[in-house]
Amino acid sequence: MSNAHEVAAGRLREAYCGTTIPPLRETLEPADVEGAYAIQAINTRYWQSQGRRIVGRKIGLTAEAVQKQLGVSQPDFGVLFEDMRIAHGGVLSSTSVIQAKAEAEIGLILARDIVMADATPHDVAAAVRGAVAAIEIVDSRITDWKITFADTVADNGSSAFFVLGSEERSLEGLDLLGCKMSLTVNEEVASTGVGSACLGHPLNAAAWLARTLAARGEPLKAGDIILTGALGPMVVLTPGSCVGASVEGLGSVSFTFEGKRK
Repeated sequence: MSNAHEVAAGRLREAYCGTTIPPLRETLEPADVEGAYAIQAINTRYWQSQGRRIVGRKIGLTAEAVQKQLGVSQPDFGVLFEDMRIAHGGVLSSTSVIQAKAEAEIGLILARDIVMADATPHDVAAAVRGAVAAIEIVDSRITDWKITFADTVADNGSSAFFVLGSEERSLEGLDLLGCKMSLTVNEEVASTGVGSACLGHPLNAAAWLARTLAARGEPLKAGDIILTGALGPMVVLTPGSCVGASVEGLGSVSFTFEGKRK
């Protein structure tokens, strides 16, 4: 870890006030995995020292097309804090984000720790308490979303907020591979997708995360929330919008993006 990483981490934290920063080219090469996660870890420790509580992880870049766009062959992850959670049917103020987008996902809640460095999708399924429909609100502190893989990792996976549906379901009998997703804005369909869009299967993404975190000495814990990755294209958020998503077998989830229209 270098002083340059500390400086970059500080710039990202300052950007949360609402002013974006240029891509981190002076500090990170586009594919600098270790440097990017080092910056993310600096800010995670800082936020924990300020009283924020980790409740899980989000997985990003689970679509092959997006990986190709950023020149990588792997997903990424970011940290979920309790204060990022919006209640199902709740409100997110447009003043809390900079250039927000929404995507529909499958959320998993763990009943047991996953400590195996070689965890499989079967291992993950055995540790899951239940699954829920979820919406992740992503944001970027990088101007105009001009991100590389390293930029988004350093920026906590371009995370912002998340909403979980109220209908937690056991995995037994669920078709997470073929389940269809529909995301609406003001009751108009804005994005559609299917479970297989998430790294071939949402449990594949969760197993990748479990292995990655175990190898880093930060294994997933009982009670953790896992946002497994987008099932369809992201949608740009406009103030005054009601955003909802439904996932077959998991019900629906929604929130209102409150603020004045420009």
